[in-house]
This record gives sequence, C-alpha cells and structure tokens, in this order.
Amino acid sequence: MYGQTPLDWAAHNGHEGVVRALLERDEINPNRPDGDGRTPPFSAALSGREGVVRILIARDDVYPSKPDIYYRTPPWAATLNNDE
Repeated sequence: MYGQTPLDWAAHNGHEGVVRALLERDEINPNRPDGDGRTPPFSAALSGREGVVRILIARDDVYPSKPDIYYRTPPWAATLNNDE
C-alpha cells in the first residue's frame, strides 16, 4: 500500500492506542484514502483488526462503507477474515 498515513498504518497493524491518539488530533481525517483508495476502516477490516474497526466506526465522522478504488467496502474486506 502506498500513500499511507500514520492512521492507515496504525489501523492496519492493530495499534488501538495509536489509533485513539491520532484520532484526537484535529488534522487527522479518518476517511482519507491511501494511494489504493483504502481508508483506515478498510485497512483495519482487511487485516482483521476488530478492535480498531470498533474504535473507528464508533465515531460520527467515519464513513464505514466508503469503497476503495475497486469498489470494495470495509464490510467486504472483513469477510476475508471470517474464521467461522
């Protein structure tokens, strides 16, 4: 993934404390896509980071179904990690 922000990286890698700290900053946009059109909720869902997904979607300013450049959504990405 190219064009990642610190929030993208923290979300993808499951660093919940870092995600919370970054979201406290006014200049952080939790809907900003990376170079592949993936938002932090998409990255977290794709990598199976349920805790981060919960943190992100609990906010009123996060769009949890914003698609990437291939029209795939975070809920779609989450299905790739379903172990049941």
